[in-house]
Amino acid sequence: MQPETRAAAPGGRPAAIAGVLPASPAKASPALFQSVDAGQQPVRFASLGGAEGAVLHTPSGALGACAIPGVTLLIAGTVRVRGERDWLDLSDPTRLRPFAEAWAAESTQALGKLLGSFAIIVVDEKRGETVIAVDRMGNVPMCYALARDGQLVIGTSASTVAAHPLLQSRLSRQAIYHYVHFHMVPSPGTIFEGVSKLEPAQFLRFRGGRIELGDYWKPRFAQRPSGRIEDFSGKLLSALENSVRRSANGRATGTFLSGGIDSSTVTGMLARVGAKNSPAYSMGFEADGYDEARFAQITAKHFDVPLRQFYVTTDDIRRELMIVAGTYDEPFGNSSAIPTLVCARRAKSEGIERLLAGDGGDELFGGNTRYAKQKIFEVYHSLPGWSRRQVLEPLLLGWPVPGRIPGLSKVASYVEQARMPMPERTDSYNFLVRTPLATVFEPGFLGSVDTTKPWELLRNRYAAAPTRDLVDRMLYLDWKFTLADNDLRKVGRMCELAGIDVRYPWLDDEVIELSTELPAQWKVQGQTLRFFAKRALTGFLPDEVIGKSKHGFGLPFGEWLKTSPPLQEQVYALLNALKQRAIVQPAFVDDLIQQHRAGHAAYFGSMVWILAMLEAWLQAHRLDL
Repeated sequence: MQPETRAAAPGGRPAAIAGVLPASPAKASPALFQSVDAGQQPVRFASLGGAEGAVLHTPSGALGACAIPGVTLLIAGTVRVRGERDWLDLSDPTRLRPFAEAWAAESTQALGKLLGSFAIIVVDEKRGETVIAVDRMGNVPMCYALARDGQLVIGTSASTVAAHPLLQSRLSRQAIYHYVHFHMVPSPGTIFEGVSKLEPAQFLRFRGGRIELGDYWKPRFAQRPSGRIEDFSGKLLSALENSVRRSANGRATGTFLSGGIDSSTVTGMLARVGAKNSPAYSMGFEADGYDEARFAQITAKHFDVPLRQFYVTTDDIRRELMIVAGTYDEPFGNSSAIPTLVCARRAKSEGIERLLAGDGGDELFGGNTRYAKQKIFEVYHSLPGWSRRQVLEPLLLGWPVPGRIPGLSKVASYVEQARMPMPERTDSYNFLVRTPLATVFEPGFLGSVDTTKPWELLRNRYAAAPTRDLVDRMLYLDWKFTLADNDLRKVGRMCELAGIDVRYPWLDDEVIELSTELPAQWKVQGQTLRFFAKRALTGFLPDEVIGKSKHGFGLPFGEWLKTSPPLQEQVYALLNALKQRAIVQPAFVDDLIQQHRAGHAAYFGSMVWILAMLEAWLQAHRLDL
């Protein structure tokens, strides 16, 4: 393959790679043609041909190529081979040759040898197929679509693939519904009809014009401990130190620092490996309940690292909103993207080349509140089925009296939530679950989508977890929906926009595999979140950080929207424009604004943000249904 990169678009958006895979590798040719990526810079699509080891910069690092008889492979990202400590130098084809030879012998089984964050393309002429795959956590995206002429179009963004002239992709109404439900568009779908994206640890085999999908890796969750907790504690500290050392790798490096356990650990480990002068970047918000600058200060003082701390304001939101919306290749509703961008730009302006982020620790070691909460609800299912269905549910849910009796109303609420199946129960507070859909969406739009599809996506992932333990199944669910589809997209794309590299030490394969060796009761013991991780990090982190509740870089958008007329003007203009698109009902938008003004700022403000960012994305990409 002779992939091409796109020149950076205005605003610092980095190059993307795109390619065309013919139905038969033997028919590969180096022919190039031009297209346009959603009104941005031209994209050069390349057909597969010989690869001689040219290296190109991509959104996730470098792209290297290697060809041996019968096998041509390209790897984008940051990758190492199992058994080796250092990252591969992708500019040296000889470093890739052992893996190419392993592929020739083992085909997709060889993918298990690769560690790191990567996307890979392998042309296997011997087997008459081409394979694409992404890393275990799906950090490097890869999208694809089958063109009318039988070729497969691939690219690192959905909009790049959709720009192929043989696709003529339209916006997907189902994906828009998924966005409003999930606040992002989860894999395997994309915002464009006919364009899909690979899920974490997934490969696609393309042979004879047909697509076959499979998983090359799944975790093996331990059911019981294989050693003492003290020994595993030492292993965690060692694994994190190794990961941070690999992540820094001699670059001018800093850290994101929220003051929580994950980011504080990364900051401390960076100081431990000899980078004491590496700055930590933190931010605060002038809003009650959102400013946790004090904990970042505690961590920085504890590890004696320079702290760069600043405050994000409504002016930042107004200035960056449209830029952020246009940067994502799909609608994206995580409001903390803007603080992440502001932080990354600050680091870039001070000469930092790479930031280390704390994402992943909660999803590996049981740090999210819902893990403990669902354990409480699961107690209900340990009762005999007849007592639940014939006694408790008719008594508490079948008549209105419990709601008027102190104490019984809470019991009734518990039963109502507990009787929901998993994993739907984890989404019971979703805005679309608690609001009649017929009052939210226009009838024509609602009639064109499958409103049960979000539950199907959740059930499929939950059922695919290679364990029956409740906590580990929730972790596996979150690896896709919270990390791959959301947090990694948020941090990665904002760092790309800022022109700075980002790594995730908690998501190093050594750390991931260690987490799977721990029984679930060590991750969440009773109602204690991160039981093992907190115990392992006691003495390394300040006690105040160990004991604090989770927050992160959450944006107080709902609070600010109540008090900032300039922000209201910008956001309400977006909502008024959205009302004209026959997606949501105008009356719902008007009522939402009133509920936000009079009610819970964060709850209603979240949906205001989701809808405003949908309209901002449509405007930025000049698209409509």
